[in-house]
Amino acid sequence: MATEQPAENLRDKLNLETAQIPWRDLQTYFARGQVVFVAESLDLLAVAEALAADDKARFQQWMADGTIGDVPADRAQSWYDAEAPVWAVVVAPWVLIQDRTTRN
Repeated sequence: MATEQPAENLRDKLNLETAQIPWRDLQTYFARGQVVFVAESLDLLAVAEALAADDKARFQQWMADGTIGDVPADRAQSWYDAEAPVWAVVVAPWVLIQDRTTRN
């Protein structure tokens, strides 16, 4: 029987599972269409929490304003060529990723 985790426990769990990973290591997931790009303007953990909570309204809004979505092929190729790292967290079956290379 599944039980819901309190929000702080879920956030802590997701935080522990968030890591920087080479983009090349995510190619299988990208090819399967399981990678979701999260814009720098959003908190990666907040997006992961919303996904885990099945918050469709928030996701529809983020998709509509372009702050989450598919990784464009040209960006994926650029990251691959540059051997770029991305931040990632898994909320099965999805892998949420964020490029923070432009942050100071």
